[in-house]
Amino acid sequence: MESLTIKAHFNGTEVVLDEPAVLEKDMKLLVVVLPNGTDTESEEWFIFSAEHFNSAFGDDEPEYGFENLIEVNPLYERR
Repeated sequence: MESLTIKAHFNGTEVVLDEPAVLEKDMKLLVVVLPNGTDTESEEWFIFSAEHFNSAFGDDEPEYGFENLIEVNPLYERR
């Protein structure tokens, strides 16, 4: 399935989709939390970025961990 961006909001208890969508069981989702008072232009850029972030990775993309590193960057601060 191609990535899809759906507007939603949090009603204080759960995330509620603002438009109808067909979601399959165990479908992976990416949730981007926007700050309160986000203007329309900023919100559109967040959505654009999320859509293109999803298209950068395939469904069969492997997961890489620290054990896959050949050389560790000494300036990287692991949190």
